[in-house]
Amino acid sequence: MKLEAEQVLCRFHLSNFVHHHGEPLYQWIVETARHDGLQGATVLKGVMGLRPDGSILQETRWALSQELPVIVEIVDGPKRIEALLARVEPAFSEGEITLERAHVVLYRGDGETGRRRAAPQVDVIASQDDSAAWEVKTMKLPEEGVLLRIFMGEADREPGQDRPLYEAIVRRARAAHLAGATVLKGPMGYGKNSLVHSAKLLELSTDLPVVIEIVDTEEKIKAFLPTVDELVTEGMVTLEAVRVVKYVASPARS
Repeated sequence: MKLEAEQVLCRFHLSNFVHHHGEPLYQWIVETARHDGLQGATVLKGVMGLRPDGSILQETRWALSQELPVIVEIVDGPKRIEALLARVEPAFSEGEITLERAHVVLYRGDGETGRRRAAPQVDVIASQDDSAAWEVKTMKLPEEGVLLRIFMGEADREPGQDRPLYEAIVRRARAAHLAGATVLKGPMGYGKNSLVHSAKLLELSTDLPVVIEIVDTEEKIKAFLPTVDELVTEGMVTLEAVRVVKYVASPARS
């Protein structure tokens, strides 16, 4: 059965070292969403990130335990997201929560055909005033912001330097005093040249797909775009309107 509806994509941006009642906060958020019957949740681990306080997190290959950025993505109706935030926000003291419009297509097996009814189809391209994400009430007053996504390959290098391009962009974002940045690495993908890249067992180096996500005000993101133009010679950039709920980061950890 195929169901379509406009819903809300709620994304929690935080560190895997942030805990709540003795367990990682991101894990508690997923368990809470599951307990409350939300449709699903996905945890994405970053390989590099920039905290709002300006400190940088970066994956170290041989470290047994290390702090890294994570993103928890949950999609559901505005009222269900609102109820989840009412439980999560009191425990969310560091990081960002973003809310954005999502046109969702659900595929359900025969055993669940009676559990949800299809909503009217909606136009994916619409003004933010029509977005269900703007209906969600939060404890803190959200700001209007922009989510900048930069898609590239892991092997891409900073022009004229032997440094990963994603690292150069994160450090330039830090210098520009952007609120935060997260680098996500995918296990498979392809780019403009149509070559498929994937992680293989025992491979030491692969050109895997990488996405850099940066959230801030429209003014600051627009001011940063010339830097993106300067550094990115091949890839794709997307801009999406989001509501942003910011939480003060704890002091930088040594």
